Amino acid sequence: MTPALADALAALRCPVCGGPLAGRRNALCCARGHSFDIARQGYVNLDTGGGRPHQADTTAMIAARERFLGRDHYAPVAEAVTRLAQAAAGPGIVLDLAGGTGYYLAAVLTALPGRAGICLDLSKPALRRAARAHPRAVAVGSDVWRRFPLADGSAAIVLSVFGPRHLAETIRVLGPAGVFLLVTPGPRHLAELVGALGLLTVDTAKPQRVAAATAGLEQIAGDDLTYPLRLGHAALHDLASMGPSAHHISAAQLADRVGALADPLTVTVSVTVAAYRAR
Repeated sequence: MTPALADALAALRCPVCGGPLAGRRNALCCARGHSFDIARQGYVNLDTGGGRPHQADTTAMIAARERFLGRDHYAPVAEAVTRLAQAAAGPGIVLDLAGGTGYYLAAVLTALPGRAGICLDLSKPALRRAARAHPRAVAVGSDVWRRFPLADGSAAIVLSVFGPRHLAETIRVLGPAGVFLLVTPGPRHLAELVGALGLLTVDTAKPQRVAAATAGLEQIAGDDLTYPLRLGHAALHDLASMGPSAHHISAAQLADRVGALADPLTVTVSVTVAAYRAR
């Protein structure tokens, strides 16, 4: 068991019975005998299956995301999230929902010495990468639409960056002074690529859906962040390949569409970064 997993262990709970977990050799076990192997890559899978069907990120998607984020194209987004995280108080872990490679979790942990972090994701390629994103990060396999394998009030900060928002579970795991940090795309986000590359659009009801997903929470901070990115064809290909749109277009189609674009091309990043607390 890694030092990071040992530090985060008090926050984890058995996904079957909800009991505390303890480390035993290469597994986590609860008092009732439910056991979960720690993979040799360092992550532990606490998903029990049976959730609603959806597509997890593939190896190719995670590789594209790692290349794109590794070139700091979304560094201003990570910096905005980190600034809000630094204002959070109270004990507990940093929890990243559907955190993928752990990019945003690592940024927050770097700014908050001493905090332990947990990245929840269903994708095994993502978990393998997230397990080495930061010395204090732990990667845990879990469906974020189901009950989180975490103790009540165990999180000081919950992150959802371009990801799902499970409100009831977020409120349950947040500590009394806990903060929910939410990043959502605005209507202009990557607008230059939506039609050209077949990216998923931001629907007009997005503000209403975000409001419903944060009902019971009070917004305490927030800002709109917009900036241009000048991207070559390789980066454009990675950007289109790393998100859910990759499930809806073939590699050959994407290559043809990227090849028809200017090289480089200026695209717009436009997101809202907001912080919430329980009322």
